[in-house]
Amino acid sequence: MNRPTTLPDRPTVLISTYLEPHLVERIATELSVEVLYDPALLPQPRYGNDHGGVRPELDEEAERRWLDMLARADVAFDFDWRAPSLMTANAPRLIWVQATSAGIGAFVQRHGLDTGEVVLTTAAGTHAVPLAEFAVGGVLHFVKDIPRLQAHQREHHWERHVSGQLAGRRVTVVGLGAIGRKVAETFDALGTDVTGVGRVGGSYAVPAGVRVVSTDDLDEVLPSSDVLVLAVPLTAETDGLVDAGRVAALPPGAIVVNIARGPVIDESALTEGLGSGRLGGAVLDVFEVEPLPTDSALWDLPNVLVSPHSASTAAVENEVLVELFIDNFRRLRDGEPLVNRYRPDLGY
Repeated sequence: MNRPTTLPDRPTVLISTYLEPHLVERIATELSVEVLYDPALLPQPRYGNDHGGVRPELDEEAERRWLDMLARADVAFDFDWRAPSLMTANAPRLIWVQATSAGIGAFVQRHGLDTGEVVLTTAAGTHAVPLAEFAVGGVLHFVKDIPRLQAHQREHHWERHVSGQLAGRRVTVVGLGAIGRKVAETFDALGTDVTGVGRVGGSYAVPAGVRVVSTDDLDEVLPSSDVLVLAVPLTAETDGLVDAGRVAALPPGAIVVNIARGPVIDESALTEGLGSGRLGGAVLDVFEVEPLPTDSALWDLPNVLVSPHSASTAAVENEVLVELFIDNFRRLRDGEPLVNRYRPDLGY
């Protein structure tokens, strides 16, 4: 049986992750589709907008119902949580999957979903604003010497001092996708000197004051980077991109922000630079191993902010994801290019 490439007159939408009831109703009403949604068959969220959740133990009858919904699905809002490697086999009518994550490359490669048999779109851009806010907030935490203020407050100690200024600092943003562009735009608006690092031959819409170079020039810009923000997807090219030598090339007092993926930077070299005091601080939402092991030195370093891979999870995330899904569904129905279509050749 050949997989269909166009939607039927009344498509069936499988929602494979928890969504609030009003958002499920919105999808059904605005798109005039049949929605397949049973929260009892899905991982239960541990916090707002959790698309991982606690997996249920499905009995034989529940498993049959889940497989029946997969078999009827023309499109899916997120991947099959139960057996992603079998999703294309279990969903023979499936045309398209809208992911809830921006970085799906490693996931789809691991489960053999990057063959092009089913169209995939990512959530790139939906997390741009909260991640840009996190990056700026984390950098300001160290520039304005918040740790010292907190320590003095705990001690009821009054001591006037001089703190730093963000404006005028040199910020390098590695990765100029939707997230990196928003980070560059936000830092630029705060008066910093921003350099964006993109792919060789890439073209990017950034503010006029942002200088753009390619990854071939990374070694030239690192020694003058007061702030380094990593915002690239994890691919074969970016795995280990900032190795120990490049960590060492950063100037004394530099602040590192990682909102990409942990393996993009050599975590041991970063930890050493922070522990010695050569680096001024690190704002980390991602790590080489997650959850971050309890014996990691990063937990206890005073110049590190540890975020449990949650900086992108804003309260409005599901609303934004549904907006993207509705827009892409209409594009698919009308034969228009989809937003954030996954490219297997690039890994994102």
